[in-house]
Amino acid sequence: MARTSSNQDHGRHRSSLAAVLSGFRSALIGIGAMSGVVNILALTGSFFMLQVYDRVVPGRSVPTLVGLILLAGLLFAFQGLLDFIRSRLLVRIGMAVDARISAPVHAMLMQLPLRQRSSGDGLQPLRDLDQLRSYLSGAGLTALFDLPWMPLYLVICFLFHVWIGVAALLGVLLLFGLTLLAELRTREPTKIANVHSAGRSALAEASRRNAEAARAMGFAGRIGERWAAINDDYLAAHAQASDVAGSLGTVSKTVRIALQSAMLAVGAYLVILGEASGGIMIASSIMMSRALAPIELAIAHWKSFISARQSWGRLAGLVAAAPQSEASVALPAPQATLSVEAVSVTPPGDRRLVVQEVSFSLAKGSGLGVIGASASGKSSLIRAITGLWVPARGAVRLDGAALEQWDGEALGRHVGYLPQDVQLFDGTIAENIARFETDAPAEKVLKAAQMAGVHDLVVHLPEGYGTRIGEAGSLLSAGQRQRIALARALYGDPFLVVLDEPNSNLDGEGEAALARAIASVRERQGIVIVVAHRPSALTSLDQLLVMAQGRAQAFGPKDEVLSRMARPRPAPMSLVVNPEQERAAS
Repeated sequence: MARTSSNQDHGRHRSSLAAVLSGFRSALIGIGAMSGVVNILALTGSFFMLQVYDRVVPGRSVPTLVGLILLAGLLFAFQGLLDFIRSRLLVRIGMAVDARISAPVHAMLMQLPLRQRSSGDGLQPLRDLDQLRSYLSGAGLTALFDLPWMPLYLVICFLFHVWIGVAALLGVLLLFGLTLLAELRTREPTKIANVHSAGRSALAEASRRNAEAARAMGFAGRIGERWAAINDDYLAAHAQASDVAGSLGTVSKTVRIALQSAMLAVGAYLVILGEASGGIMIASSIMMSRALAPIELAIAHWKSFISARQSWGRLAGLVAAAPQSEASVALPAPQATLSVEAVSVTPPGDRRLVVQEVSFSLAKGSGLGVIGASASGKSSLIRAITGLWVPARGAVRLDGAALEQWDGEALGRHVGYLPQDVQLFDGTIAENIARFETDAPAEKVLKAAQMAGVHDLVVHLPEGYGTRIGEAGSLLSAGQRQRIALARALYGDPFLVVLDEPNSNLDGEGEAALARAIASVRERQGIVIVVAHRPSALTSLDQLLVMAQGRAQAFGPKDEVLSRMARPRPAPMSLVVNPEQERAAS
């Protein structure tokens, strides 16, 4: 039953993505009708040649020729105009699809690393969106709109003569066979090329982020060798896919030219037998070329079609994997308690329990320090407390309401979080402190900066709060980034403030400012949780939680827990042996 429900959800998410395209149904129907008119007008060249050879030349009528030229010119102009409008409409549809999907894709890009194990460089959805938009706006889709009109050309060929129709039908079947071969031969190489492309991009981004360490410690060359190997795999897969598509495109082009000449030969033979006119001979050759052109164009763009189809499938899978938020009643701002109830945590995409059955409760005004050895589960626990990771078991509650009951954006206004790995966004210092809130009140920004003790630092910068900090805050020192991130966590006076290693890059002045910030949160009756290795971060806290191997070893008032930890442990009874008993046993 659960599997059926999951399948239904997956289908619903896929259909929700398809609903984006269905919103353009009327536009696509209009493009289809326009394609029909364009393909009918494409008969102009064939019938012009038919009339010239069968009427104008035998009758030597100049007025008839002038009339045909004027009529054909008008029809060609109308065809070109419709083709131009059709291509512009397809470009606009591609842009509109991108506009409707890009925001959800970006949102899922931020959500999925918190829900499942990431693969590649994490930017594949954006490349998929680019690929989909490019195909929707290109000539490949135009060919698909033209393909349904091929039977019209075949019918006219049969009306000219049965053998002309048979020759055209055989040509169409041959090119359809090439199209099927293109589908079978390009699908897997294109998929492999996309996988290697993601790995290549991931390594390039990692190389850029870690350039200083690699250069300083002399392993940049070895990273370069790894890049060369991954790049070679990508180029080989890309070349294979391109070779298959290019070879089949060349074959289809050659076959089309040969078929056009073959049609001319069939027409000439029928003219010799007296079963067709010279006009039919020329017109059927031109019509054969027009009938086969969409297939040739589709084959030439088949690699793009395969890539776009795979991109569509991945985007649909991304929507299916993303958590779906449902509208709920807005909860009041928390102001009393935080409860952690038998919480067990697994990392995204993993079944390993890194936190097991941790329980505690904090009242307003409390300050909790979380200590323990590395890999004891401290950071995993606070990720669950802030709602970043969904607990495998148990619940985290604010004023009795489980975090899952909150809308993500609404919960975020009541939570301040300083991660261990501080990341800022390219923008001004004020924008980063205000969490990029539109029209953020200046007094709130100043208050957060002053609470974090970073105001004096900021005003001494050339442009003050308007200073742009560069990508990931690259124009600031590690300590400056950490203090600005602390101000961001304190912005808006959140009820719950969670700080993971907040003093790892701070000097003495920074640690004093951190202590004052923690004290100010407690004074305004908020709750502070601090993960720390350095004792100085615990100064302003009153509660302590000791973690080891993913479990809570001790919890309670700080001084009481620290005194228990300081007591020497008695030797295990099994190690206290009476010497006489030992001799007797031997």
